[in-house]
Amino acid sequence: MNRRTALKNLTLSLGYVVSAPTIFNVLSSCKSDVVTWKSVFLSEGEKHMVTHLVDIIIPASNIPGGLDVNIPEFLDRMYLDVETKLKKNQFQKGAAIFAESFQKKTGKDILKGSKEEILTLFEMYFKLPEEKQEEIIENQRVKESKITASEKSNYLLYKFLFSVRYYSLFGYFSSEKVGKEVLNYDPVPGVYHGCVPLDEIGNAWSL
Repeated sequence: MNRRTALKNLTLSLGYVVSAPTIFNVLSSCKSDVVTWKSVFLSEGEKHMVTHLVDIIIPASNIPGGLDVNIPEFLDRMYLDVETKLKKNQFQKGAAIFAESFQKKTGKDILKGSKEEILTLFEMYFKLPEEKQEEIIENQRVKESKITASEKSNYLLYKFLFSVRYYSLFGYFSSEKVGKEVLNYDPVPGVYHGCVPLDEIGNAWSL
């Protein structure tokens, strides 16, 4: 199986099961510096936004953050090799809307935006009443062709933001570093113990 086919198999659906080695090999290929790596799909502005958004969604603390496992580069490669033409188009349009909104709010080009400024805008779109959140999520399930002209901008904006969030989480929990250092990891399992209380299990298992 070539790399392109393996990548496509990774994202057939949210619940699709693939072998851990396949995922780890994809992520372990993303080893360049988070600032200097050369994007293959993202524009410089998109790369800047994605890098800060990943850091906002999964910041580093006492455990590795999204940037520590090169999620921006992972997303970049997934969009080049895996995503459909429609989703690529929606991502780019949504990113442009986010950048335009940032410029209106700050008077600055997105490439000059700091993490704190991008966080302020990000929170504006996600710190919403529960009813509004449900409305947005439901709207995302609708095909773009069914979206009215007045709703199109908001629809594409959230397509972009939800995609960054999805790949941040998917890539993070699929990475070798997180699998070994954050989640429970035992490449040589021992005996089976049934009916163990949940509070004794600890972190989720990566292997």
